[in-house]
Formats: sequence, C-alpha cells, structure tokens
Amino acid sequence: MPSPIPDIHGLGWPAKSTVSRLNSTPAERLAREAKLAAAVRTLLEGIGEDPDREGLLRTPERYAQALLWMTRGYEERLSDVINDAVFAEDHDELVIVKDIEISSLCEHHLVPFTGKVSIGYIPNKLVLGISKLARIAETYSRRLQVQERLTRQIALTVEEAIKPRGVAVVMEATHLCMTMRGVQKPGAVTVTSTMLGCFRSQQKTREEFLTLIKS
Repeated sequence: MPSPIPDIHGLGWPAKSTVSRLNSTPAERLAREAKLAAAVRTLLEGIGEDPDREGLLRTPERYAQALLWMTRGYEERLSDVINDAVFAEDHDELVIVKDIEISSLCEHHLVPFTGKVSIGYIPNKLVLGISKLARIAETYSRRLQVQERLTRQIALTVEEAIKPRGVAVVMEATHLCMTMRGVQKPGAVTVTSTMLGCFRSQQKTREEFLTLIKS
C-alpha cells in the first residue's frame, strides 16, 4: 500500500518551494531573507507608513527573520524529527500525550492561531518516543496552515511512522483572524479531530480517548 504521506523527500505535503528552501545554501538563505525584507517594506508603504522612520528602520529585516523562524517547519524532514525513536514494545493500551501547545499561522490571513493538541494511539507492537508526538505537531504547526489540515497531518504521520491499531488527534485553538478582525469574537474556540483505525470504528475506544483528554 502506498504511503499516505506523498513526499519522497520526507517533508510531508511540501509546498512548491519547500524543497528549494530545505536545500538552500547560506547565500541563498540570505537572498531569501532580503527578498522577504523588501516585501515587508512594500507592505509598510502600502498601509501608509514610512519605512524610513526610526521605529520602522529595521522592521523589514526583523520581520523577515521572524517569519522564517515561524515557518521553520518547511526546513524539517519528518525522518529527522522522528530520528529512529520507534521501539518494539508489547503494549496494547492507549498512549496519550495531551495538551501540547501549538502556534501556527493561518494561511488565509497570515495571522496566528494558538491552542493545544492531544494525540493518542493504540500500539501494534511498536511505540513512538513520546517527545516525538510533540515534535511532529511542532513541525507541521510551523508551516502555513488551516487547523483542519494540521490535525489530519499529525494523525497520518503517526500512523505512517508506527502503523498502530488506531490514531486519534483533537485540537482546540483560538484564531486571531476571527478575534481581531472580521466577526471579532474573542474567546471563540475551534475544535477539530481526526480519528483513524480503531478510534474511528469502535465507539468505546473513541469515548475512552475523549474522556481521558478531558480529565
């Protein structure tokens, strides 16, 4: 059966320019940063600001560096993230890491959404180092995202890594594109879930996971 993660470079759903960023030379990285800084200067002019005034003089460079840091997930291979932390273990009950804090950028407005994700799986002779669940979530969240896709990417990656009996992921997040613009509804929380394998087919297993992450 072909991998559900369609990427020969181990990036997991790369964008068109992801591979070129991953393989950039130091000179190419500097050129990328300069290109971003020039774009930020144009944005400042576009909103009616003066990019040459004291408070904004270094803003284009600062924001370019910050944006590259906030999207550093494009520079991480999942094989390097997991890094052979797959272990044979005779454990066939739920494994859960809950309330992993995540921060990402909404791809529609390029403003943050932040929240927590809980990841659970039932092993099938293999377990994953528990810190790697958080690392997988971090890698995907440090890309331009929508919450629905981010939730599913995490689940599919765990499934691909250890072929468990099932994977469950629930994410709760607050989106600044909803709280500081548009409908302006502070406090609204978006909840998404992905259930694979036995979590999808067995109600009791799903309910056990949902109960434990709320406890």
